[in-house]
Amino acid sequence: MAGTAPGDWAAGSLAQCLFAPRAVALVGASGDPARASARPQRFLAAHGYTGRVVPVNPARAEVLGAKAYPRVTDIDGPIDHAFVMTATAQVEQALRDCAAHGVPVVTVYSDGFAETGPQGAALQARLAGLARELGVRLLGPNCIGLVNPVDRVALTVNAALKADTPAPGPIAVVSQSGSMLGTLLSRGVARGLGFSRMVSVGNEADLGVGELTDLLVDDPATRTILLFLETLRDAPRLARAARRAHAAGKAVVAYKLGRSALGAALAVSHTGALAGSDAAVDAFLRDAGIVRVEMLDTLLEIAPLLARGPAPARSGPMRGAVVTTTGGGAAMVVDRMGLQGLAPAVPTPAFCAALAAHGVTVRETPVIDLTMAATPDRYRAVLQGLLDADFCDAVLAVAGSSAQFEPRLAVEPIVAVAGRQADPARRGTKPVAVFLAPQADASLALLAGEGIAAFRTPEACADALGAFSRWTGPAPSAPTPAAPPCEGILPAGPGRRVLDEQRSLALFDALGIPTVARRVLPADADAAAIGRAGDALGWPLAVKLLSPDLPHKTEAGAVTLGVANAAQAADAVRAMRDRVRTHRPDARREGVLLQPMVTGLLEVILGYREDPLVGPIVVVGVGGRLAELHPDVALRLAPVDAAQARAMLDEVRGLAVVRGWRGLPRGDVDALVAAIVAIGRLAVLPGQPVAEAEINPLMVRADGVVAVDGLVVLEPRDPDAGR
Repeated sequence: MAGTAPGDWAAGSLAQCLFAPRAVALVGASGDPARASARPQRFLAAHGYTGRVVPVNPARAEVLGAKAYPRVTDIDGPIDHAFVMTATAQVEQALRDCAAHGVPVVTVYSDGFAETGPQGAALQARLAGLARELGVRLLGPNCIGLVNPVDRVALTVNAALKADTPAPGPIAVVSQSGSMLGTLLSRGVARGLGFSRMVSVGNEADLGVGELTDLLVDDPATRTILLFLETLRDAPRLARAARRAHAAGKAVVAYKLGRSALGAALAVSHTGALAGSDAAVDAFLRDAGIVRVEMLDTLLEIAPLLARGPAPARSGPMRGAVVTTTGGGAAMVVDRMGLQGLAPAVPTPAFCAALAAHGVTVRETPVIDLTMAATPDRYRAVLQGLLDADFCDAVLAVAGSSAQFEPRLAVEPIVAVAGRQADPARRGTKPVAVFLAPQADASLALLAGEGIAAFRTPEACADALGAFSRWTGPAPSAPTPAAPPCEGILPAGPGRRVLDEQRSLALFDALGIPTVARRVLPADADAAAIGRAGDALGWPLAVKLLSPDLPHKTEAGAVTLGVANAAQAADAVRAMRDRVRTHRPDARREGVLLQPMVTGLLEVILGYREDPLVGPIVVVGVGGRLAELHPDVALRLAPVDAAQARAMLDEVRGLAVVRGWRGLPRGDVDALVAAIVAIGRLAVLPGQPVAEAEINPLMVRADGVVAVDGLVVLEPRDPDAGR
């Protein structure tokens, strides 16, 4: 196999047949060079592919100078990979022909499948089922193809391959957008970056992002894996691949579209709104050790920054030191670094004194400005000093016009100190980022060739440093807890259903979360019955109407607080009934719920949700009526252990008060941690019947916590069905 070395992917393996096939069949190849279906044959020839290329076209004996065959079954000799470009209606037969000939991998460029709607989705499901039945691995459909610069395979219709052959390098790309594959390729080439493998997944009927990432973990030509994501279709598999990548010393980076609240439209609880799917995706990526970036430029440019793995553990924010030959350019990045949560690194007096010996005057300010005093030796001395210093965790070098016209002043010193030939012991693991203020393509290519992260915009530079500072690798895998004893508590039945508050609080009791004392009376209870129950609980009371049709009782007018006696309680019940008739005339009224008024040091919202993309998550934040208006929450994949729960509390600024902030009374943090862990155990219920669960508020006291209001939404699932 061209361009590979002993120990690479085995001949005949899925990876080899997919990315580096020895023989390719182009099904539906066109003899018209202007047509898209002629591009793969043209591109393979233009970019130096040395394997066999076999066009398949029943109407032609020859296609672009190569012998053509009517069907794949007519080809003499083995084929590793077939690229199908037929009409939609002919794809199934092409797949059958490939299977009959023993072709192990088929890429389907043809469209008209799930991207077109329900009818196309059914057609795609049938195609995927047929591929499984025939034992053929399927890439696509609606897939633009792949590029393998290492082995000079350009099996794609992407017009970006009309340009020069991309250079091989250590960066792999998996994209859910076919057009973005060409965008990333052209932008990377312009920066002097090299790629190992680039693949578009199309509709992911079979091979998807997770499995392709897993293949790339074992690819000796790949060091960094970039993901362009529009959604997540198999989060567990991607998580496993990312963890394997981290163990192999390879970074996985994701740029994810769609920050809207996918799935939140069906959410009933406040948790559903607070934990929109983008927030859940963010938690998933962090848990899997995948670096998330906010900008497309960052996706390409961050790779060298991650080559040495996560930075050593530290307490507090990452401290960034800056050396520059352009004050304005440095200010743009420093401003953005602050928004990313990075702290300025101020030189120490000892550092300033040491540089004075090199003729460099440095003040104790966050930016070392050499604009008027830059020489190669001075720039080199400052950079090396920062790499050796203990007052900074990262180094940012900013170059002005010299990057374009005098690279020896600021760019070549960076290469000397942080490039491939520099002393690894002096570089250590401290990241070095470079922002070039002018358009300096030659310097960008020089830095890329030396494995140094260089950025064309201050925004992408700061985004990369911020993403690197948050990268800690995958979260430790905690033991799966035992399922909570909820038998007989959750009613059986099909469909999505909302439980009333009494049944919801009963579930939290079963989880081991303390709940408020309460009495449930019939919906037509009179004043005497209410008075007796109130006397037993102790006045004043919270009086609520019980109904599964009123998940948000405050909005429906179904709650009255601070009721002092039986007469007030009876009046409150009558008034609430009238309000509910107006608000929701068809609402079922299952009873009256009485609770003693409860106070605490802080109201917390504690929630659980089955996210449609990543699965079960736990949410904790500042609770009460304004929880959704001013969201201040932390998320984790469920279940969680005590260490993860404590880390969640540290992330929520508003919960600092329960830790005794500025002398305020300290809440029972241990009890709050236990409640977070407890609600996360819903993830291991057989059949995963709970779609949403929420306590708002959970009162945090000095000596415990108590759930005051609860909401549970059921949506039973097949326990054998995977997400």
